[in-house]
Amino acid sequence: MENSKKYIPLIMGIAVAVGVLIGGKLNFTDTSDRLFTTNSKKDKLNRLIDYIDYEYVDDVNTDSIVDVTVNGILDNLDPHSTYIPKSELKRVTENMKGDFVGIGVNFYTYRDTITVIKPTEGGPSEAVGIKGGDRIIMANDKSLTGRGLSSDSIIAVLKGEINSRVRLTVKRPGEEELMDFVVRRSNIPITSVDAAYMLTEDLGYIKINRFAETTYKEFKTALTQLQEQGATKLALDLRDNPGGFLGIAEQIADEFLESGKMILFTKNKKGAVEKTMATRRGDFENGEIYVMQDENSASASEVISGALQDNDKGVIVGRRSYGKGLVQREMALGDGSAVRLTVSRYYTPTGRSIQRPYNGGGNRAYFNDYYKRKRNGELSNEDFIEIADSLKFTTPKGKVVYGGGGIIPDVFVPIDSAIDNETINYLQRRGHFGFFVFEELEKHRDRYKTVSKRDFIDSNLISDDLVVRFQNYVNLREGTNITFVAYNEVIKRLIKANLGRQLYDDNTFYEILNDEDIMVEEVILLSKENNNFTQ
Repeated sequence: MENSKKYIPLIMGIAVAVGVLIGGKLNFTDTSDRLFTTNSKKDKLNRLIDYIDYEYVDDVNTDSIVDVTVNGILDNLDPHSTYIPKSELKRVTENMKGDFVGIGVNFYTYRDTITVIKPTEGGPSEAVGIKGGDRIIMANDKSLTGRGLSSDSIIAVLKGEINSRVRLTVKRPGEEELMDFVVRRSNIPITSVDAAYMLTEDLGYIKINRFAETTYKEFKTALTQLQEQGATKLALDLRDNPGGFLGIAEQIADEFLESGKMILFTKNKKGAVEKTMATRRGDFENGEIYVMQDENSASASEVISGALQDNDKGVIVGRRSYGKGLVQREMALGDGSAVRLTVSRYYTPTGRSIQRPYNGGGNRAYFNDYYKRKRNGELSNEDFIEIADSLKFTTPKGKVVYGGGGIIPDVFVPIDSAIDNETINYLQRRGHFGFFVFEELEKHRDRYKTVSKRDFIDSNLISDDLVVRFQNYVNLREGTNITFVAYNEVIKRLIKANLGRQLYDDNTFYEILNDEDIMVEEVILLSKENNNFTQ
């Protein structure tokens, strides 16, 4: 205890040092030379850090102290200002960039061996003939089997420089001899549009999982394809979408809003206001738009919902959104790490901030707001949504909307307790559906070789016996005695959806999953009612 106490003054000193250094970097009008030269306070603090490095009686890892201190500083600002250490920055950047350099396979580490679920469509592994079920035994004569290998170390071997080659040794079930493939690494997309297909003859569906650099391009491609198939209406699924790049959300909102309509405005600490207006380029300005959202739709997702709702465009369907109205900017800290610092607030066109309060109860209470909503009954009944009359706004056509904590939908859809319950969520988080389906495919992969994607989606091939096998599979691995009698149909749907994903693609997964989705059903019903109304 005494040893930990003696470092408290040291940590406090480093906290002040790092805080001043970060503060200096936020003066965007200064050059870097000016920022870090003539400030005597910074000189003093830099000397203190040097003294600790070179003179302090005990060895101290000042890098780790600074990392902890930076997180401590940001925790006292707001819940969305975050520190990204050097070890995480590359992964985070790739995820938001929308691609990485690799060989293009989805895999499980199955029985201590890398086993291909399926190669990326159009990717380098598919091009050379690698198939689902293949075991990758070696890469450039380096063994990739055994219990000691982590997913990170495997990925590090399979990734590399663009156009570089890697020789893979593969064991294919049913083949006696090992097979060699030479794969040229290339850019592998990390897609943000999970699914795009027609729900009805005139209603298209697009699901977006985040707003990355490539999202607008993916969205435009999907929208064009749906319009070519006859879509004059669109269900835009932003459920569980945590946000991303603000500019990408603005581009997508622009597709639905007429030129000159406001999308949003931002305001920084100096009170400077920056407005974003729709342009003439929108390709779906005359179409019907239904935005699907839930309590996990945040930030950039809420920009789209708020822009449409405040312009009396479309229908927002679902539950109250997350409530994040803060804008971050990523800034390098000079050592390979970065900070995403909140630099402004954004406001919907009517002038409302949808950021929920974060000053009381700390970050833990803020991020556990979902459980508060669930306890309060808000997720099941719209009458329990907390609203403040002081934060009431009116759209151009007279619709009342509220600020202060998320976007309240135009049409409320309660949470589906049949599929969104603790047992089902736990099984999905643990990956049990995916692993079970993979093992089933290992036994019967040839059975699906001649089955088309459409026939698979339309078939009723998941038996009660398969549900029982899944039940036994889960109980064996979890050491439990769960029975799925109450969830039988939901389990069937999830098994089939995961089977479709491994055999075909994510689009198949969502088309099967959405078949009995109550929010999707509500959107279809609304679109048909609008047809009747316009006639």
